[in-house]
Amino acid sequence: MAKVRYIVSDVDEAIAFYRENLGFEVAMHPAPGFAALSRGDLTLLLNQPGAGGAGEAGGVPEPGGWARFQLEVDDLESLVEQLRSAGVELKGEVVTGQGGKQALALDPSGNLVELFQPA
Repeated sequence: MAKVRYIVSDVDEAIAFYRENLGFEVAMHPAPGFAALSRGDLTLLLNQPGAGGAGEAGGVPEPGGWARFQLEVDDLESLVEQLRSAGVELKGEVVTGQGGKQALALDPSGNLVELFQPA
């Protein structure tokens, strides 16, 4: 099982984004500044800056950046259309390469999620 930690501005807003748009489930939400979500073998840890040790390790972290995790999807074009209809911001357009197609969605804090449909 892989675990990824994202620093987010608002944990509740991030939970709603990942549940409603990308099919994550809440595994735990013990405090306002932290939650753990799951989707298949991926656990997504959400922290607000300053919340717990992970929200303070190495200084005060900030949301956003280019780091991202990849979710494999069956129909990228349909998902991109659904996300746009839901008001989700995408960075650029769908790109097609030798391995398949990908698009980058931004969560409410500006963290990237790579959506990938294999060729």
